Amino acid sequence: MDRIRALHRAVQELSAEAESGQIKRLIITGNEKFFSAGADLNEISQLTAAHAFEFSRQGQALMQAIDQFPLPVIASICGYCMGGGMDLALACDYRIAAPNAVFGHRGASLGVMTGWGGTQRLPRLIGKARAMQMFLLAEMVKAEESLRIGLVDGIADDPIAHAVRYLASDAIDPR
Repeated sequence: MDRIRALHRAVQELSAEAESGQIKRLIITGNEKFFSAGADLNEISQLTAAHAFEFSRQGQALMQAIDQFPLPVIASICGYCMGGGMDLALACDYRIAAPNAVFGHRGASLGVMTGWGGTQRLPRLIGKARAMQMFLLAEMVKAEESLRIGLVDGIADDPIAHAVRYLASDAIDPR
């Protein structure tokens, strides 16, 4: 939960800077192998009901802060984007994937379900039937398929550079 709180604080601070004009863009990224693999499932399995509720609340607050950020937010996604990491990407305004990106909510295969807004955002983006397929089958979707179904807005060999160019151009469509 400490990482979630730290990221939430950072987003809140950046939001204040965005409102004052100090920053002009926000790009969220990971590394070449992982955008975010989501929560540590070993840690989650040890949570009491009260702690699990608080964990869910903290995650929801972070996703809401990203969703309500005063500037466009782009997720620049390389590698695995799973579980809570996918919820984070879904909270962004645009998602640019590298060819090696893989998306999924594997929780159903482990007996857990996202509590950070992904169950609401994903169906709005790709449709209820396709979202249910991803959630209930714990399906993993590669970059090309994610573009085809509307999960991402574009694929680029260097999604960070693509996001920077997009934001610098003041374009509306990142494709």
